Amino acid sequence: MKLFGQDTAIDAFRDAMDSGKLHHAWLLAGPRGVGKALFADMAARRMLAQAARPEGLGEGLSVPDIHPTAQLIDAGSHPDLRRLARLPRDRKPEELARNITVDQVRGIQSLFATTPSMSDWRAVVIDAIDDLERPAANALLKNLEEPPSNCVFLLVCHNPGRVLPTIRSRCRMLRFSRLSPDAMTSAIAQAAPDLDADERTALVRIGNGAPGQALHYAGLDIAALDATIGSLIAEGDAGNRARAALAQSLGLKNAQPRYEAFLDRAPSAIAAHARTLEGRALQKAVSVWEEARALAGGAQRLSLDPQTTVFALAGLLASLHEPRHDA
Repeated sequence: MKLFGQDTAIDAFRDAMDSGKLHHAWLLAGPRGVGKALFADMAARRMLAQAARPEGLGEGLSVPDIHPTAQLIDAGSHPDLRRLARLPRDRKPEELARNITVDQVRGIQSLFATTPSMSDWRAVVIDAIDDLERPAANALLKNLEEPPSNCVFLLVCHNPGRVLPTIRSRCRMLRFSRLSPDAMTSAIAQAAPDLDADERTALVRIGNGAPGQALHYAGLDIAALDATIGSLIAEGDAGNRARAALAQSLGLKNAQPRYEAFLDRAPSAIAAHARTLEGRALQKAVSVWEEARALAGGAQRLSLDPQTTVFALAGLLASLHEPRHDA
């Protein structure tokens, strides 16, 4: 696995590691889906591999799959590594819990109760620190205030402004940026090699420099969905036929992923359209966007009927059409 588009972050971590001055906590900050979690996993793997057996390692953060450290991590059994993330819900395992709990954070204390097994180093990856409930953040802070020897914390962070200042102040921050189109193409091709060229191009276009976000739409024919959305805005739907057909197709149970994509894409399309307007048309578009965002944002949380929701959202899209009045 290769990390694309984040060479600056890779070089900064490698420089610190190779100099022997590796900070004990790293805040990996940037937009969702640009590779922060992959970086954290690769950095932990490289650090533990280099500490255990440095021979035969590649450039950057690469570690050959045959390396003993890589094999242990891939099997989920490396004794010197802990990874915290939201867990599946007890009653709905297909859904994730809202937060990383304080018990999960306290559970890493077992890592520090004994000496490291494979080398002198240990690593903790938290994906993401934004997901820590408040008691969990306070429990983590205690580890950062009195860090265990030879342990590195890699903290994935989507919004550093919401992280406790006392945690931020004890971390070295690495900034992660959105990817260029070329890097996006490479990252998507690596993650989903079976996609055809047209779909890959569509994902690059809609991903806004975040391949992880773009890949949520893989296999959903987003280009066609965007075309329908664009047609509603540009041409309206005087007879309600287009919105009725869209509501019927996205209201089916097996259309849930495309329904969720529509909830995300419709307000974004309205915002993009609004940026081309001015005056009263702009004011109207902003008002429609606010209504669409509220409807789309609450649809799943409030368990709204998908068919009714799509019909209403499509109506908002169509309301942006301004008929021409030729003289």
